[in-house]
Amino acid sequence: QVQLVESGGGSVQAGGALRLSCAASGLTYSTYCMTWFRQAPGKEREGVAAISSGGGSTYYADSVKGRFTISQDNAKNTVYLQMNSLKPEDTAVYYCAAGRFWCGSGTWWIRSLYNTWGQGTQVTVSS
Repeated sequence: QVQLVESGGGSVQAGGALRLSCAASGLTYSTYCMTWFRQAPGKEREGVAAISSGGGSTYYADSVKGRFTISQDNAKNTVYLQMNSLKPEDTAVYYCAAGRFWCGSGTWWIRSLYNTWGQGTQVTVSS
């Protein structure tokens, strides 16, 4: 059974940076997509960034391109989200998710494709 545990959230001022971590256990399948989603109050959960198994390909929402970087450490079974130049509109609960499919299919942002989710970590950016 796959389990995901996020950490690294917190409160920062606009322009600051945070790094989120997602530790995975039980991830035994060879092809998977690891993705960070976020959900702001009153809004739908949206895909932020995804990384394919092996870390060869990454994908980003337009709203975070050039500011966020997704990466993974296979030895530690951990996926990271480095968030720079944070804006108040980045405030949300951030979730890590794992799906048994190839990220490059163009569907990495579809929530229903993911069968495992972490508990979420709060990120608050003040102006």
